Amino acid sequence: MAGMASTDGRESARNWTFLTNHAHVLLAIARNPTARLRDVATEVGVTERAAQAIVADLEAGGYLHRTRVGRRNEYTLNPAGRFRHPAEADHQVGDLLALFTKEQVTDTADH
Repeated sequence: MAGMASTDGRESARNWTFLTNHAHVLLAIARNPTARLRDVATEVGVTERAAQAIVADLEAGGYLHRTRVGRRNEYTLNPAGRFRHPAEADHQVGDLLALFTKEQVTDTADH
């Protein structure tokens, strides 16, 4: 198939990943809940504006909660949130977070 990665070590003509930018941002915040969005954007490889939009999407979807602490934001994740695609809707995002982070992510918010 054209554009698909081959198993013989050659690079694909198209650049793609298995996880979306939304998943990458969520994982970056899971690893560092007090990270600046500028740093999250750099880690993920998107603009700061894109990172802001993604965080707004995740917050509106109930996947994270943003709290202002002094001049910074602190994020609390909701690992009980369900995947949005019907094929994975029976799984919680906490499963993904646990897979890619060192510690089990638990919901510490009282909201």
